[in-house]
Amino acid sequence: MKKIILAAALVLGFAAVASAQPRALGVRIGDGAEISYQHTLGSNFLEVDGGLDFAFDKTFSVGATGIYNFMITEFGDGWSFYAGPGAGVSLGIGEKNFLALSAAGMVGIEYNFDIPLQISLDFKQHIGMGFSGHGFWAPSSLGIGIRYKF
Repeated sequence: MKKIILAAALVLGFAAVASAQPRALGVRIGDGAEISYQHTLGSNFLEVDGGLDFAFDKTFSVGATGIYNFMITEFGDGWSFYAGPGAGVSLGIGEKNFLALSAAGMVGIEYNFDIPLQISLDFKQHIGMGFSGHGFWAPSSLGIGIRYKF
């Protein structure tokens, strides 16, 4: 009985902590279109982006990136500057089929409105290796994000 009560208390505690963390969901438009999710972890946040990209070489790619961003400074009323490391994976289909794994980095600035809306401007760089003859892989993108905070 004590184990059941302890397990229930732990589950309720983790649920309360998870629901207290601010989150944001929206889109990031750069070289392609991505669904963007942010989850605040203390003063920093985890950002996960997944989406589509149409390259000039008639290759369609689907990819996902996870980045742990450190909130470097907050200034003004609602402005924040952040940067952080992460990792990504991409799958290309078309004239050049490939699988690419990469280290990623992001630097950006965001503005949080008084309503539950956030906009951001960021630069994301990947450096990695593409398999199936694609070789060294280092795409970068300047992106604009619009997210709903909840």
